[in-house]
Amino acid sequence: MQLSANDLFGVYVHWPFCASKCPYCDFNSHVHRGPFDEQAYVAAYEREIAHAASLTPGRVVQSIFFGGGTPSLMSPWAVESIINSITRHWTVEPKAEITLEANPTSVEVDRFRGFRSAGINRVSLGVQSLRDKPLADLGRRHTVDEAIAAVRIAQSVFERSSFDLIYGRPNQTLDDWEDELKEALWLAKGHISLYMLTIEQGTRYFDLHRAGKLIMPNEDLAADFYELTQELTAQAGMPAYEISNHARPGQESEHNLLYWRYGEYAGIGPGAHGRLLINNQRHATATEKMPFDWQKKVVSNGHGLVTDDVLTWEEQGDEFLVMGLRLREGISPQRFTALSGRKINQRQIDDLKGYGFVEILPNGNIRVTDRGWPVLDAVVADLAA
Repeated sequence: MQLSANDLFGVYVHWPFCASKCPYCDFNSHVHRGPFDEQAYVAAYEREIAHAASLTPGRVVQSIFFGGGTPSLMSPWAVESIINSITRHWTVEPKAEITLEANPTSVEVDRFRGFRSAGINRVSLGVQSLRDKPLADLGRRHTVDEAIAAVRIAQSVFERSSFDLIYGRPNQTLDDWEDELKEALWLAKGHISLYMLTIEQGTRYFDLHRAGKLIMPNEDLAADFYELTQELTAQAGMPAYEISNHARPGQESEHNLLYWRYGEYAGIGPGAHGRLLINNQRHATATEKMPFDWQKKVVSNGHGLVTDDVLTWEEQGDEFLVMGLRLREGISPQRFTALSGRKINQRQIDDLKGYGFVEILPNGNIRVTDRGWPVLDAVVADLAA
């Protein structure tokens, strides 16, 4: 069976370094102090890009995403060198979206102009809160004033920008969130990401929560937070196009849509994950997480891969559901069949429709409803059964 490809291809570049580690963060980020040879480190990215391109000849890149970590700690030269390496090894669409994540503390007008000159055309800022005490509690090193200034600088320098907020925080009330979100929506131009705080194993917050020192909203309050978020963003003309992402029409993140639509992407850098079609098989790849161990592997082997698994049909179908059902546009049952080799059980669809958790769109796509999104994991499990 020929795998169902959708001609979506992107490159994710992971920069692992941060100025500090936030207590809620379980991403592959590391605080590095001491001497650092950025030029040699970037050379490792260039080698790994060459290796990934050798596995995926002829692809056309629609999006590049610099994530982390804190990619805005990179020099504009480093960013430009990596983008140039990507363009040497693949064809990059003239209007490709090229995003860089940034923290407000690393934002300066000249630095952002340097990133723009390097090829960045979209910035995503990790604001996280528009209140000073919650910022401190979240381990953020910027103030509200610095965050607002950073957002405005990004909006003045780049054609497109976004910023993140975290809600459902300890001791946060619905009234608090309503006021904060209204301010954020007034500040946002085209895109905003709004994440419910989750407690992830291996973080400082996990330890505090387990010790009873961090009280999270109960299920009912969490649902109220979510419903309020959907209501206010829709009123502001920035409805959810994905469970945590909101945009005006045409301002959606192309790179994230590529993930959720189950396209292909090469993962470059320490701890980066990828999904690649090689010889009609979908590979799940991951690289060495430790930054300098990854560099050594690349120098020795030409890449830092530590995982390269061929996904079964069942695994592909499950991933497609997990990713695609997060989208407001829903998923194509026909593509699910092409990926997994089986059909979604009609009885499961009918049962979920009866509960009001899913609906069938005019184009035949299955979409999770507003009522179903808070229980998305259960919906996915039922459709995958």
